Parts: sequence; structure tokens; C-alpha cells
Amino acid sequence: MLVQMVLLMLLMTTESGEASWLIPKKKTVNITNDLGADMDLKVHCKSKDDDLGQKLLTYKGYFSFRFRPNAWGTTRFYCLMSWEQVSHWFDIYLDIRDADRCVVCVWSIQTTGPCMLNDKTHHFDICFPWNP
Repeated sequence: MLVQMVLLMLLMTTESGEASWLIPKKKTVNITNDLGADMDLKVHCKSKDDDLGQKLLTYKGYFSFRFRPNAWGTTRFYCLMSWEQVSHWFDIYLDIRDADRCVVCVWSIQTTGPCMLNDKTHHFDICFPWNP
């Protein structure tokens, strides 16, 4: 009974009604097509539990989704990205890589690979190669 009362008090004392140390904050992923003019990007993102479907992004078009990472720190969203006759895939959100890096993870998709917006420099200079 004492444990239940303590948990109830903790839940009531947080600003949002959630125990922030227990329930991870929601994340947002934004993906922008920066392949070049007249190049459409097909994006199909999934996690272990969710299939977000395929989206068609024109140049400078974007796709955004929101989710709550799991409490175990193993959340992973990956996307298949295709344009012209090219296809690549990339882990667009990895909890182990991104949990402390961003609440809103903003990605620029380029032919050489995806680049994340750096909150410190305000440039897309955190770049990764495509997954093998």
C-alpha cells in the first residue's frame, strides 16, 4: 500500500502527470527531400510494431511522424528511400543514437546519405552513410 501511495504521489507531482523518469518523452521525426530539383523521393518507414506506409515527397517536400520511445531504450524506426532507379535504407531513429540528441529529429535526405540538423551549428552536418 505504501509503494502504491508513493507512486501515485510521484505521478501527481510531475508537470504533465507523467513520471518523466519512467515514461520517455514523445519524439518527432521530420524527413525532407533534398535530392535535387525534379527528383521525387519515395519514403517507406517502419518500426517493429508500426508500418507508416509509403509517402511520395517532391523536392523540398517533407514527411513527419511522432511516437513515444519504449522504456527499454530499444526503439528503432527504419526507412526505405527510393528515387529514380536507386534504393537505400536507413535507421531514421535509433534510441541508442538519438535519444539524447533530439526531441525533434530533422533529416535532410541527400543522394550521398541522410544528414541530421545539428542544434548547435544549425546546419545539416551530422551525416551518415546509407545502411549496407
